[in-house]
Amino acid sequence: MNSLGELLAMGGYGLYVWGSLGMCAAVVVAELMVIRFRRRLLLDEAMDERATEEHVA
Repeated sequence: MNSLGELLAMGGYGLYVWGSLGMCAAVVVAELMVIRFRRRLLLDEAMDERATEEHVA
């Protein structure tokens, strides 16, 4: 590998390789965001349930 261009081109397969890596990174980021969102929803639900139980008791 003599240059950055050759590294990025990867013998003609660069678009496939870098595109695949980019898509994998995007999916991982999206998954982390979904997990974080669902965690917040569950915590809010648990807090609401706890407040309702304390209010009734």
